[in-house]
Order: sequence, then C-alpha cells, then structure tokens
Amino acid sequence: MAFCLALSVAVLVYLRVAWPPSTHTAPSGISVVVRQPNEVAEPDEREVVETACNMISQGKFDEAGRLMETAGGESGPDRASITQLKDIVGQWRRLQESRESQKEAAYKEQLAELERLKARKPLASLRWGVLEDMRVFAQRWLGDVDEQQEQNSGVTAILAAVTRTIEFADDNQKKELLADPCVLEAIDGAKAESQELEHEGRWLDAYIMCYSWLTALDPNNEDYKDHAEQLIDKAEIAASFQDSPCETGRQRFEGVKRRIFERAVDALNFNYINTIDYRQMAAKGIRRCRLLVEVVATLTHGGPRFAQRATQGRQRTEDGEREPNTVAPVLGESFRDFKPDANAMASLCSALGALERQAADWPQDAGKDRFITAFEKVLELNLTGASLPEEVVIAQFTEASFSALDPYTVIVWPKQVQDFEKMMTNEFSGIGIEITREKGRLMVASLLPDTPAYNSGLDAGDVIESVDGMLTKDMPLACAVKHITGPAGTKVMLTVRREDQRQTRQITITRAKITVPTIRGWQRTDQGKWQYMVDEQERIGYVRLTGFSEKTSLDLEETLNSLEASGVQGLILDLRFNSGGFLESAVEVSDAFLDDGLIVITRPRFGIPIYAAAHSKGTHPDYPLVVLINAGSASASEIVAGALADPAHGRATLVGERTHGKGVVQGITRYPGEGAQLKYTMAYYHLPSGQRVKSKNEAEKENSSDWGVSPGITVEMRSDELRGMFDIQRDNDVLVRAGHDNAAAPLKKHTLKESVDADPQLATAILVIKSKLIREQTHVAWRKAA
Repeated sequence: MAFCLALSVAVLVYLRVAWPPSTHTAPSGISVVVRQPNEVAEPDEREVVETACNMISQGKFDEAGRLMETAGGESGPDRASITQLKDIVGQWRRLQESRESQKEAAYKEQLAELERLKARKPLASLRWGVLEDMRVFAQRWLGDVDEQQEQNSGVTAILAAVTRTIEFADDNQKKELLADPCVLEAIDGAKAESQELEHEGRWLDAYIMCYSWLTALDPNNEDYKDHAEQLIDKAEIAASFQDSPCETGRQRFEGVKRRIFERAVDALNFNYINTIDYRQMAAKGIRRCRLLVEVVATLTHGGPRFAQRATQGRQRTEDGEREPNTVAPVLGESFRDFKPDANAMASLCSALGALERQAADWPQDAGKDRFITAFEKVLELNLTGASLPEEVVIAQFTEASFSALDPYTVIVWPKQVQDFEKMMTNEFSGIGIEITREKGRLMVASLLPDTPAYNSGLDAGDVIESVDGMLTKDMPLACAVKHITGPAGTKVMLTVRREDQRQTRQITITRAKITVPTIRGWQRTDQGKWQYMVDEQERIGYVRLTGFSEKTSLDLEETLNSLEASGVQGLILDLRFNSGGFLESAVEVSDAFLDDGLIVITRPRFGIPIYAAAHSKGTHPDYPLVVLINAGSASASEIVAGALADPAHGRATLVGERTHGKGVVQGITRYPGEGAQLKYTMAYYHLPSGQRVKSKNEAEKENSSDWGVSPGITVEMRSDELRGMFDIQRDNDVLVRAGHDNAAAPLKKHTLKESVDADPQLATAILVIKSKLIREQTHVAWRKAA
C-alpha cells in the first residue's frame, strides 16, 4: 500500500509494508521510503502485476508490455509474475506479426490472381447454373471453387478477385483497386450481365454472379442493396413454384388460408412489441405480390427468349458461342395446367403498382382495418384478373408484410410446423448422421454417438447415392433430411459407396429418437467423446455451445463437473456461430456461473417485465472465464455473453467480434388456428445493468453501428482465417463408424497446436485466461505474505 505525506519540503513519500530500498522508522512502526524531488519512483511490482493483468483483460497487450518494461530490477517476490506476463505479451505480439505477415502474403497472392484475370480479355460472362443454396456462394467467397469454374473468366471472376483482394488491402490500396479501369469495366459489365439474366428469369444467378459482388464492393450503395433484395425476392418466389422429391410446388402451399393470416394480424395487433406501422406492412406486401406477378409472367410469357428454353436455350461462353442451358426457369410440373393470360398479368401488375403507391400515401397512423382491406383488395384484383393460385398470393403477401416488422415474426403454416418444432427442440426421429453436399454429392459428414447409424456400417465420408430408391443427385439438402428422418421404429434404406470406390452397398437402418447434443469440445475422440482441455499445463478448458436446447444446461453441467474433477483452472466458452434457442436455457447456462443478481430482464409492450435472477445453489467455482463471440452469436448467445460480461457481474471477458444483434424475444402462439402457429416478437431484453441489447435491424434504421453485444477484446478474423478454422474444426468434429479401419482410411485429425494456431480468437482467449491465472496466483502469494 502507498500514500503521500505532506512534508514541509517537497519530497515524495511512499509507505511500504515490506522490501523498502531505504527506510526511516516512523512512529507507527511502518517503514517509510523518502525520495528526493528529482528521484524517479519505480512502480510497485504488485501494482505492475495488477495493472498489467487488467490491461491484458481489456486487450491492451502493448500497453501492458510497456508498463512492465518500467518495472526494473531482476529480483523480487513478484518478478516471476512479471516475467510470465511479459511472455504472454510476447506471444500476443508474435501472433499479430504472424497474422500481419499472412495478410500481406494473401494480398500479394490475390493481387497476382487479379492481374492474371485482368490479362484475359475480353471480359466474357461467367455463366453457372442456378445454384442450389447459399452455401455455394459462401464457398466462392472463400475461394473454394472447382476446377471448371476456375478455368472460366469474366466480370464475375474479376469482381470476386478484387473483393477478396480488398479484404487484405489497406485504405490506399483499396482506393487504387476500385479506381482500376478494368475493375470499373467489370462493374459496368456485371450490371449489364445481371440485366440479361433477369430477362431470362435467372434472378438467383443475377444476384450471386453480379449483385452479391457489387454490394460487397460498395456496401453503402443503396441502389445496389435495393436491387439485390429484389433479386433475392424474385429468386425465392420462383423457387416456391418448383417441385422437389419431397413435395410439389402445390403441396408446399397446402393449408395456407386467408383466415389464418387475418387471425395472425389480430394477434399481432395486441401482442407485438411495438406499435405497428401498417402503412409499411401494406406497401411491402403489395410490392411482393407485384414481384410475384412479374416472376410468373417471365416464366410463362417470357417472349422469344423462352420460346424454346427447355431444350434449345443457349448460354454464352468466352468465345461468344452459346451452349445448351439445361437450367432454364419454368414453373414446376404441378403448375403445368396454370396458364395465365399475358394481358391479364400485365393488367394485374399495373393495378398492384397503383395500389402500392396508394399505400405509400396512407397516414402514418393507418390502422389494422385499412391494412386488412388492402390485403383483401389484392386478392380481389387477382381473382378478377390473372387468377394466380390464391394460397400463393396469401403466402407471399404474408411473408413480405411481416418482414416489415422484423426478420423474426412469421407465420408457421401447417405444412411447416413439424420441421419448425424439430428445429426448436433439436430432437427428431432419424438415424443419427450429419450430412453435407460436396461437389453435387450427398455425403455423410459425421456420425453421432449412440445412434442407429453408429453401428450400422455407415461411415463418415460415405456418398449417399439414394434414399429408399430415390436418387439424391439433384435432391436438395433439406429434402434429403426429410427422407432420411421419419417415425421412430420405421426403416430407411440407403444406397451408399465409399468416396474412392465405384461399388455401392445397401444399408437398412431402423430410425430412433435422436437428440442432437449442443455441447462440443475442440476435438472428438475415436469413441465419440469430446476433448475439452486446450492447455494441459495450465488446465484451461474449452466448451463450444452450438445452440440452446432444453438439454443444453444439463449437458453443460455434466461437462463442467467433469472438467472440474480433472482440475480445470480456467474456462473458454465458445458461442461463435451459435444462433440461439430457448431463453430459459440461456438463463440456466448463465446461472451456472453467477451466484446472485439479475441475468436478464424481458420487457413486453404491455404487462409486467420478467426478471430472471441467478441462484447461489449450484454455482460453479469462480475460475477465470472467457466467452468467444462473433456476428454469428445471436439471441440466447447474446443474453449469456451480455450477462456474464455485464458490469454488474464482471464474470467473463468477451473476445471476438460484435454479436449478431437480435435484441428481441419471440413468443409462439397457436391463435391463428387450423394447425398454424405464429412466431412473433413479444419483448426486448435488457442486461443486468439495465441497458437494452439493440437489434441490428433497428440500429441500421437509425444509422447506428451499436447493436448486439460488443467484445471487451476485439479480434476480427479474415475469410482465409475462417476457412482454416472451419477446415480444422470440421475434421476434428468427425466421428467415424465403430470398427473404422484407420489404416485403410485414416482419420484426418489436427493437433491442439494446429487448432489454436488456426484460430486467433481462441489463441487470444487462452492468453487472457493465462494472465487471469497469474493474477490469481499473485493474490494468493500476497495474502500468504500478509
């Protein structure tokens, strides 16, 4: 302890309990250190350790390093702690140097690739077919394109290359890249290419190949954003008409009725969190129906471009020739008898445009009745005009109008309820495998332990050729899941083959109830058990939560008890890419680490706020805790991260990136009736200190970047780093079949060092935990000395 004494001469006086460099005996018996005015006081080693640890916990590694350089001396009771902290700072600096070196190398590599593509003239279009899902777009963003795609050039290739290059560039390099004449030419080419694709009804291609890159290059361009949104809407409308092996387009809309919609609106009018802007809801709903008419008109009356599209459509290649286009857009087979009149379609489109403009001129306080009247007018115009299937119009109007409220308020139509409940509970009846689609093939990504698949002979890496005789080659992933799952006790027959073999074999598996675990470690053993220690010497544990189901808190409790029995000294809780789940589960997980005080407050529009508090019973030891978060951490993840890091508790340090920013709580009601459900936003949630977690949707409307929960230590990961982390995580997560021959098909597992080196957020979290452990150990030493 140190304090200043007022002396008649200007001297600095420090009181020390022990270890004074020179002393005078004070009347109290306390050693007093007297320094002359020009003498520089050395920092107290205890203060250095405490302050340096606090700095590291805030991500101020460099400041901590500079502070410790002033500590001086080579001996003393706290020198060992200072040396250890210096080593932590050194590790962090080496991590930053390595990342910067990798970034510079990546920039040079991407720039060379960009120059290679620019040298290939002319900039012909890159024409891929309509892509199955957005995973393909993610793969292209990360540079994971196949050999055939890589052989093509064009405006898309240029835009993709420059976007990836910009990620590794500094501000000046970015300006130079965006001013490059070839890049400007590619931007103009992308707009023209998109226009051609849109005329052909290939809206998803237009988005993925053109406007996804344009918005990435210029994220503040509102015209790009609006056009990209329209392309996605049209692509989704077109996809809703398509038949799949799971259901026809018409079956998809079974159970959609106007009275369900109207009852849902009644429920929202009384229970939605905010006063509803019916003017905006009407405008969006009518606009979507106008887009619906445009899509149907293009697919059924596309003019000369579509006269022979099914068999003779041509697509342009680099040399200007046309190749057969086998993915030309048409309505699904179940709509083959639907042949709307072209003039009626044009008239309906015009009428809807006029109705949309009228809605935009409504007074801001327009009420529910006016909104319902507008909805009924849309149905009346359709009935007396083009006569599109009414259930399709209702579904599209509903989805668009509800999206004006927020992204989370939706009607779950009767056909969707079963899948919705599976998603919410993480429980289903199936065989216990994780599947993926790679290069067009349906593959087993991993088995789940203690499930029918584990002892069936099925193995990770197997290609699933058919399910109950239905070929999977063109089967959407969601459809494949639907066919593989089914009632417990029933059987499913899979035709599979090893990836490197031609011979197929049939495996029949009896389905059972499957609960997907939400707790993972850093690597799965051959027996399916998870390894949780990421630093054996310091006994630092790592637990990854993939969701918040009804069983999450119980499974976490079991995992924590096991870790504590093995001597865990610090814990990293990974909530990255955890999109949330049950609010009650989030409260229970938070309660495991807090012994009292508030966890979260939910405030509805009407009624009494609900306060969730922690309980002392069952609280786990107060060992150092770091929570990993990123933009994929949403909903329940934000509640847990926010509560544990809130100043009211200060239980955890958050490392990573700002969370998704959901900021709202949903309720589910069966009020719409006839088997449908309404999921609606019913409350905001507030952290223990009272601050509301703002939604990204709301913040962006206010031109604010303050949403979600922000980290205490920001570590942003680049796409190349994410790709490396995902690759290692995927390999380490795999569970193969019982009796897997590792010699014939060796598992690709990665060491702990490889896993940490590929994940700068995890590496930083480990360093923070280590600094917290050093501070704890130093406190213990001080108490003993006292």
